[in-house]
Amino acid sequence: MRIPLSRSIALALVAASAFTVSGCAGGRTKSDIPYVARDVGTLYTTGKNRLDRKQYKLAAALFDEVERQHPYSIWARRAQLMSAFAYYLDRDYTSSIQSAQRFISVHPGNRDAPYAYYLIALGYYEQISDVTRDQKITQQALDSLGELTRRYPNSRYAADARLKIDLVRDHLAGKEMEIGRFYETRGQWLSATMRFRRVVDDYQTTTHVPEALMRLTETYLALGVPEEAQKAAAVLGANYPGTDWYQRAYKLMQEHPVKAASAAEPAKTGA
Repeated sequence: MRIPLSRSIALALVAASAFTVSGCAGGRTKSDIPYVARDVGTLYTTGKNRLDRKQYKLAAALFDEVERQHPYSIWARRAQLMSAFAYYLDRDYTSSIQSAQRFISVHPGNRDAPYAYYLIALGYYEQISDVTRDQKITQQALDSLGELTRRYPNSRYAADARLKIDLVRDHLAGKEMEIGRFYETRGQWLSATMRFRRVVDDYQTTTHVPEALMRLTETYLALGVPEEAQKAAAVLGANYPGTDWYQRAYKLMQEHPVKAASAAEPAKTGA
């Protein structure tokens, strides 16, 4: 996914075209580029040309050279973001995140800071794995997206970040469900219940809640607390009445009706 550059960055690219373009050997990486003093315009423009030719790794290395050779120029600030962008397009997400973080640490109040935060969030987001694997990266993506929306709620990137937050939360809820179902198949009812309960409590707006409520009906019955099972089924019926999950929970409760507690017999008094 090619993400848009901010207006100031785009203007920088236009301005850079006024400089002379200098050739570079194709296919080189950052470590292959020897230190040869070059003017900032030549370095920046060559990096932009390599970016346009989809030679992302080399483009990133050239933008890094701008920062290395001309650290106090205005081009160095722009090159930091361009480096992060080029690494992102090359799917080197770790380097992209590092470049964007470096930009923020040096220029926290810059008008392009929201874009840097966006690149960091995307770098984590693109690394999210399926629910059968560890979800540390997923949590980092959620944290980064949340930071972007908190700091810059009205930025051009906030709407996309909010959409991605919903998707990431759904993914994390899916992980909880996957673990809960695993415990349930092994008869570890309490551990399963805790996972399903977390989905209901912490991920209320995700697509996994109806199943979680049905699974809670199952596990509460297995634990011998039918009253809690009935509560879970009732919540499921009130909020998701037309789902298959409710039909399954309703059938379970019909098979395991909750018996009303018998009234205590009044104490007999002596004549």
